[in-house]
Amino acid sequence: MDITNKTTKPLSVPLPGGKKLFLAPGKSGQVSPKALAHPALVKLLDAGDIESSEGGGGRATGGGARRAPQTGSRHGGTGAMRQSGDR
Repeated sequence: MDITNKTTKPLSVPLPGGKKLFLAPGKSGQVSPKALAHPALVKLLDAGDIESSEGGGGRATGGGARRAPQTGSRHGGTGAMRQSGDR
């Protein structure tokens, strides 16, 4: 199930098991159908702070974008390891 933050401020959505889902303004995330029955989440749904889309397919678009892992050196060196200690 997808839920979307409809406010203009970031939300910390309490979930069962003491977990939290952090949603930026206008962003959405996925929760289990069991979590939609959690009293704190029902309160946010009733207040209109978040919206649930039933049966939402696709991935969650949370706070940050995912990037592919970088290859190579971060420092722009020649790739040779620097030796230290006794030789």
